Amino acid sequence: MLHEYAFEMAASNVRFGAGVTREVGQDLKDLGVRRALVMTDPVVARLAPMTTALQSLADAGVTAIVYERVRVEPTDVSFHDAIDFARAHDIDGFVAVGGGSVIDTAKAANLYTTHPPADFLDYVNAPIGKAMPVPGPVKPLIAIPTTAGTGSETTGVSIFDLTAMHAKTGIASRRLKPTLGLLDPENTRTMPPQVAASSGLDILSHAIESFTALPYSDRPRPDRPALRPAYQGSNPISDVWSLQALRMVARSLVRAVEDPGNDEARAEMILAASYAGVGFGNAGVHLPHGMSYPVSGKVRDYRAPGYAADHPLVPHGMSVILNAPAVFRFTAAANPGRHLLAAEALGVDISQVREADAGPVLADRITWFMERLRVPNGLRAVGYTSSDIPALVEGTLPQHRVTKLSPRPATPDDLAALFEHALTAY
Repeated sequence: MLHEYAFEMAASNVRFGAGVTREVGQDLKDLGVRRALVMTDPVVARLAPMTTALQSLADAGVTAIVYERVRVEPTDVSFHDAIDFARAHDIDGFVAVGGGSVIDTAKAANLYTTHPPADFLDYVNAPIGKAMPVPGPVKPLIAIPTTAGTGSETTGVSIFDLTAMHAKTGIASRRLKPTLGLLDPENTRTMPPQVAASSGLDILSHAIESFTALPYSDRPRPDRPALRPAYQGSNPISDVWSLQALRMVARSLVRAVEDPGNDEARAEMILAASYAGVGFGNAGVHLPHGMSYPVSGKVRDYRAPGYAADHPLVPHGMSVILNAPAVFRFTAAANPGRHLLAAEALGVDISQVREADAGPVLADRITWFMERLRVPNGLRAVGYTSSDIPALVEGTLPQHRVTKLSPRPATPDDLAALFEHALTAY
């Protein structure tokens, strides 16, 4: 195998500041957009961020076509609904107002209406789909996040639940990155504490996973530059963003959840989401995310408090963090120094810690956050038992895009053991 010798930093355009939502209309007008599809979910559709965005479009003379049926934790079925709606309207740009589900749905609608494939799975990550490259630029998309977590405004990734498999997969291409992300701390003011906790822990895991991912130089070399994946492995530029995101989480996550009126903490968390997004958007994530997809996709009865979903739901950030302590105990042996640096960025004094203890130290710090923020105590608390583990392993195995970035390879038996350890977190 020829090893990779280069990595690529795909830049993300973001604008941060209280009130920047009011600028979206002029931004669209400057991009030449005259008719924009504004996508949101049924809850955000009734909140101030949506009102502000629509007023901005009206003031700039941009026609808004509103789609408010985005599903929290989208599926291929909900993607098809959004794509069909977009095809039925004459639009030349997109606006996404909401969390990662909304932004990811807008990315998919943009792609599938701009470059329609022969089959829906053509763009979907292998081995589930064909992972065909996106053939050209897509329409302008401005993302306005209303949660502080996914960092989807900075990434070229769109994640959904493939209903036939009851597991998540996605589409990944640098061409899917939003044209601009508007990071407005005012938009997270109404976030329920449980949503702030789940999305904030997603930031935490994004940053640790990208920092501890397989180094880019250990990956196989692509046949040509265009085939270099968006998730390339840890690299010197992503490292900077990931570590800083962890420092920001350590300072502000608990404060932002426990005191939504703390404007400084909320502002830092929406910035941290984008910092981590730049990090993992170029380096990638690994086992906690790969294992999270079947946890979200195979949920039976659990409905997370604070979410207005009309279906069983383990929110994405929760499904990720429930697996994280077990994973980092397992992966630390591959690079204990990096796991210790991640723990240090989260506030742990590592001056007297042996490398052999890197995994438990990092895992204990993560579970401290989980317990403080009242996250369910492991997979058992959201309805899973040991009898579900074979199905969870089966749902993880196809997630090559992320599992192959683990710094320590995980066999099916390893994954089964990790899920067993994740049944109880603390």
